[in-house]
Amino acid sequence: MPPTSPAAPRRRVLLQAAGTAATTAAWPGLAWARAATRKVLRVAFSIAETSFDPARISDLYSRVVTAHIFEALYAYDALARPSKIVPLVADGLPEVSADHKVWTVRIRPGIFFADDPAFQGQRREMTAEDHAYAFRRVMDPRYNSPLAESLLGDGIVGLAALRERALQDRTPLDYDAPLPGLRVLDRYTLQFTLTAPRPRFLQTLAQSDLLGAQAREVVQFYGDRIDAHPVGTGPFMLQQWRRGSLIVLVRNPGYRERFYNAEPAADDAEGQAILQRFQGRRLPMVDEVRVAIIEENQPRWLAFLNGQLDGLLGQTGPLPLDYAPLALPGGRLAPHLARRGIRVIRNRAADCALTYFNMQDPVVGGYTPDKVALRRAIALGTDVAREIRLVRRGQAVVAQSPVLPHTSGYDPAFRSEMGVYDLQRARALLDLHGYIDRDGDGWRERPDGGPLELVQASEPMQISRQFDELSTRDCKALGLKLRIATRQWPENMKAAQAGSLQMWALGSSADAPDGQTALARYYGKQAGQQNLSQFKLPAFDALYERMLQLPDGPERDQLFFEAKRLAVAYMPQKVHVHRISNDLMHPWLLGFRRPVFAGEWWQYVDIDAGLAPAA
Repeated sequence: MPPTSPAAPRRRVLLQAAGTAATTAAWPGLAWARAATRKVLRVAFSIAETSFDPARISDLYSRVVTAHIFEALYAYDALARPSKIVPLVADGLPEVSADHKVWTVRIRPGIFFADDPAFQGQRREMTAEDHAYAFRRVMDPRYNSPLAESLLGDGIVGLAALRERALQDRTPLDYDAPLPGLRVLDRYTLQFTLTAPRPRFLQTLAQSDLLGAQAREVVQFYGDRIDAHPVGTGPFMLQQWRRGSLIVLVRNPGYRERFYNAEPAADDAEGQAILQRFQGRRLPMVDEVRVAIIEENQPRWLAFLNGQLDGLLGQTGPLPLDYAPLALPGGRLAPHLARRGIRVIRNRAADCALTYFNMQDPVVGGYTPDKVALRRAIALGTDVAREIRLVRRGQAVVAQSPVLPHTSGYDPAFRSEMGVYDLQRARALLDLHGYIDRDGDGWRERPDGGPLELVQASEPMQISRQFDELSTRDCKALGLKLRIATRQWPENMKAAQAGSLQMWALGSSADAPDGQTALARYYGKQAGQQNLSQFKLPAFDALYERMLQLPDGPERDQLFFEAKRLAVAYMPQKVHVHRISNDLMHPWLLGFRRPVFAGEWWQYVDIDAGLAPAA
């Protein structure tokens, strides 16, 4: 039916009404009435969370929740673009030695943890020891923290030895052992000493989601149940959690007096307008946050249209790709949405979508010319332009390297084989290295004549099925048999960390302005953690470790260039695209600005109760 047909608006109304019943039945957390005096922010996650224990988290969705419960020493300014790190619980910026090895931080007194039974009715003040404890927990082998290798890369003196003793002796981590690199000088002063210069260590100190202050007695009180009992000093507390379905956070009633303040650039009209509206307001401005886990695109879109979600926002629940042509024809907000006061903010995100190859897998892994040729052929035979057009609905750009937009090392002029689609060249590579069809069944065999089957992990969602169809088509064009193995996302992540997946397509987002964080996906010591492909190349590791010590500048930029070339040459990952973020919001949601790196923003927005629907 053409859009100009008189019946079209009627059909849209009926579709929305049907969506109300469907979304409410499937996600009862959406069915609630707004109290006139209570402000509730309602958002959705497109993928389920895994844990709220910072030491165990491996996914973006859980990190967004913990970023609002825990607080690190520093945070990102809510409005500054480019990004700027400012004190959060620290009393000013750190004192840093000239060689960037010694970092001393003083904490503001009078900051308290949220009330919890673990404190036995006493108010519990946050101290420097609580921050040191959070760092130590990451080293505890009991938790197998995905952050461990990254934190070890910062070179905090004594931290690696502490972990190694626990591993070698098979004993519990000694949380009371003195560490020369992690010293509590007094109740409110913490000093880090590093083995080598780390000019960007401040970015490590600004990770509230993973390294916010934690109270030791809380962890001991809850034991193995700690993932469901996050207790921090942040603006919100976890009130309810139905795994994979509903997450409810409420305002921390004991949260300190903290007021909205930010420093947008003078020529940043949007940022200046938000600052003018909210400067001096006490945080958080909403009383409750309700997160519905809605994995399928249609019910998430319908929930938004029906006003059951305040926005399709952020890295965890933006506009579904299926509905981009309807909501943003030609890249502009559709008139029927604009008439309802709905707004859109579009940006190129600091992220990417990729497919990784398990370098330990006997089929696609390895460093010999034939294995490299297979991965490069699959990458060359991946029609990313078709992917952008058909599945991503134009909401992405072709990626040329693993380094992400808005981070150091990203060069928009850089071009490489990563961004090339060349089917004939891909077929020639396979032929040259012995991947040919010997039995005439239409599928290539391995160079030794053995059967060749690719197995790609996926999830049981409609959008995943669309990507799977494209992957199957691309592989068929190369004469490669592809089998899709479907499981829930958390199950795939566990299998990926264990090194048991052959291939998997997923996304990656920058959590800091340093582009080297993306290169951690190739660093040998991160194998099984951020480096899911298990890529281990001494030449790359040497570049990576040298980059850690260098300040930003031309010498480091050259190492970025060399690292990108190695990533393309060995192709342990095919980086497909950098995505365009589309954040849609109803007129009653005020003050939203997508963070470039950090996940916290719920405390910076307000709900206009006069515009919001009553139910």
